[in-house]
Amino acid sequence: MKVIIIGPRGKMGRLITMIAASRDDMEVVAGVAPKGRSYIGQDLGAVAMIGYELGVPVTDDLKSVIELGDVIIDFSTKEMAMEVLELAITHKKALVCGTTGFSPEEMLMFQNAAKEIPMLYAANTSKLVNIMNKLLEVVTSTLKDEIDIEILEMHDQWKKDAPSGTSKEMGEIMAHALGKELDEIAVYGREGASPRVPGTIGYHSLRAGNIPSSHTVFFGGMGERLEITHHSYNWECFARGACDCAAFLAEQKPGFYTIKDVLNL
Repeated sequence: MKVIIIGPRGKMGRLITMIAASRDDMEVVAGVAPKGRSYIGQDLGAVAMIGYELGVPVTDDLKSVIELGDVIIDFSTKEMAMEVLELAITHKKALVCGTTGFSPEEMLMFQNAAKEIPMLYAANTSKLVNIMNKLLEVVTSTLKDEIDIEILEMHDQWKKDAPSGTSKEMGEIMAHALGKELDEIAVYGREGASPRVPGTIGYHSLRAGNIPSSHTVFFGGMGERLEITHHSYNWECFARGACDCAAFLAEQKPGFYTIKDVLNL
């Protein structure tokens, strides 16, 4: 399968380029960067700093290379992702998107795209995070109103959105297990007199240094507490998961998929 990588100089784009280029079932045919970058025209391998050249120049014009690929992998910016989505629909190309920070209206555009293309959206492409999500669903649906739920998520100082897309997805899974919508029960931080409202899900976001993604969900009962935590040591686990998503998507018909489909969860 032929892969186009969006944002190859980003922290995820570099790793996705490295892993995709090393896989026997993938050929990286294009790298697309934001307009105006100084490295436009340079070899993708050099731009992604993977240690060798790929013989593929980086471009800032997706339209000029989109027909070369079978699947597009996009972990860029919210703004760039919307442009990528539009072109993917126009040219009927499968799309894996791991960019976060979209509004509900923008997310609806991704869901609607699934009527025309194979579309996979994943706020987090780590296999272990998605197994953790399954555990969160089991705990919440079993204990329901017997527990208080709090989420602590930590990321580096450059993380733009808060709470993280991963923690929002975790909250949505647990809210649905309670028969509710996250928007109805989420509480973001506390200050002053803030007694806990039963049935809510509390969010706390830390941003510091170069902390990689870390998520802990606290289930507080009377006289006991359960914590389920995932730590990523670096972003390689997400890049490997993204490539697995692309390999899965290349075989699918138009539809909206998640990493749960990839992992059969």
